[in-house]
Amino acid sequence: MRIVGLLNIQFVLYEGEVYVLEVNPRSSRTVPFLSKITNVPMANIATKVILGETLQALGYNTGLKEESDGVYVKAPVFSFAKLRNVDISLGPEMKSTGEVIGKDETFAKALYKGLVASGIHIRPYGAVLLTIADKDKEEAIDIARRFYNIGYQLLATNGTAQTLRKANIPVTVVNKIHTGSPNILDVIRQGEAQVVINTLTKGKETESDGFRIRREAVENGIPCLTSLDTAKAMLLVLEAMTFSTTAMTEKKVNV
Repeated sequence: MRIVGLLNIQFVLYEGEVYVLEVNPRSSRTVPFLSKITNVPMANIATKVILGETLQALGYNTGLKEESDGVYVKAPVFSFAKLRNVDISLGPEMKSTGEVIGKDETFAKALYKGLVASGIHIRPYGAVLLTIADKDKEEAIDIARRFYNIGYQLLATNGTAQTLRKANIPVTVVNKIHTGSPNILDVIRQGEAQVVINTLTKGKETESDGFRIRREAVENGIPCLTSLDTAKAMLLVLEAMTFSTTAMTEKKVNV
């Protein structure tokens, strides 16, 4: 393509095949991330190459650089608490206002540092509030079970609770916004949930229940996840930092 300097290519992996989404003759926000973890000043090198110098003259060759020690995670930073009437659900549009890096020996530890640096406080205990769209309920069963297994209490709206009970997972039902009090907004305001998982149903209208739930969580400083993949990532962190508990009455003791 005869491009001199930095090049941004976006790939997607789908059903085992790699596809190119787009190619841009420019750098991206990944460049400072990669520069920090590789100790290669990419922007500086690219500028000098554009001005006529060669990679070889600058002391670099083509090929792959050796892997860095440890695991590095790039996490987005959002400012939803300061932006009123903005839905926190994510799509193709850019909503992040910054990025942070987490680095450690394992993915779970690096991710934990990245999440904390981005302003997401993860508690190793508490309650998770689930209100899941029908299309996501089957996938959410394993997620709910994993939260329960590490000691989290499960709270859920009626439809989600029915799905979990059919899977023999203990759960407490929480009223929807218009079906009694205390309802789901009251639970969030009173700090009874430490994590909220809400997947989209009818869209992002400001009057929808989902929008109000997500905004209430953000405005009360409670992590609100709209993607089950993000919930799974958070579980990796929680499972790495929590201990299982067994009642003494459940253990056989020889006296």
